[in-house]
Amino acid sequence: MANDIFVIVEHMDGKFSDISFEMIGKAKELASLLGGQVIALVLGSGLNANVFASTTTFYVDELALAQFNPEAYGRVIEALVKEKSPRLVMLGWTAPGMDLAAWLSVRLGKPCVAYVKGIVFEAGELVVSSQLYAGKLIAEVTPEGDMAILALLAGSFPMEAGQGSTLATRIAAPVSLDGLKIKFVESVRPAASDVDITAQEKLVSIGRGIGSKDNVELAEDLAKALGAVVSASRPVIDARWLPASRQVGKSGRKVKPKLYLALGISGSPEHLEGIKRAELIVAINTDKKAPIFNYAHYGATADLFEVAEAMLELL
Repeated sequence: MANDIFVIVEHMDGKFSDISFEMIGKAKELASLLGGQVIALVLGSGLNANVFASTTTFYVDELALAQFNPEAYGRVIEALVKEKSPRLVMLGWTAPGMDLAAWLSVRLGKPCVAYVKGIVFEAGELVVSSQLYAGKLIAEVTPEGDMAILALLAGSFPMEAGQGSTLATRIAAPVSLDGLKIKFVESVRPAASDVDITAQEKLVSIGRGIGSKDNVELAEDLAKALGAVVSASRPVIDARWLPASRQVGKSGRKVKPKLYLALGISGSPEHLEGIKRAELIVAINTDKKAPIFNYAHYGATADLFEVAEAMLELL
């Protein structure tokens, strides 16, 4: 199985994440060049795992795997990777993926590349593009050895090619899951909010560039004039200028408005993951190298306050 590709899929509340399908689709493309197979690995309990366009889907159905547990997942994945010896192991560069990619790299002694945006084979060599410094630098690396662990950024590849109906094969856990040192206790949900930003057609989103809590009022005035709602990137939420329910991004909410007006947001990979389905992205930032300009449909290298005030006057 030296040319096969292992894809570790993710799920929450019985739903598989978009990045799971993105990875399967990319793995299919690479496997066709390598002459190998795409093996989707599902760990959980009570799931419908027949939804991937993989060559094979292995499903380890164990109650101990129902909720993500890095120790339990790590044990199972490590054992299966050792048994199958694939050429590549793909994970999402997500909260679970950060735990598992590091575990596998150390336990297997294999190279790991994180923040992956692109994967190609050139002259028989694997070339991986990794996004660094919030997208301001792209590093191209060639992992050494017969196996590599790749942690992919969400939104880097289309997900449609990964959707299918391969019948999953249930397999037993290859290792004991007794005596775990980590135990899942409960899932803590965000507090209820007066606004659901995922249901809004227009969002005025603010980032670190807003400067202070006092300036949030300007964004609220602009949002009101546009018939929109104010949302934010993580620095604004961490500063407690807006409630956590307004956060857009990987650790917040994924939104798909008709208009996403980004004021003072640089565009970290985590934030871009949350806005990839927006129909129209307009970005205002004084930094002409801000990564968000690579994704925005329209952008201006300008002072957000001047732009917001001018828009308010026109409206």
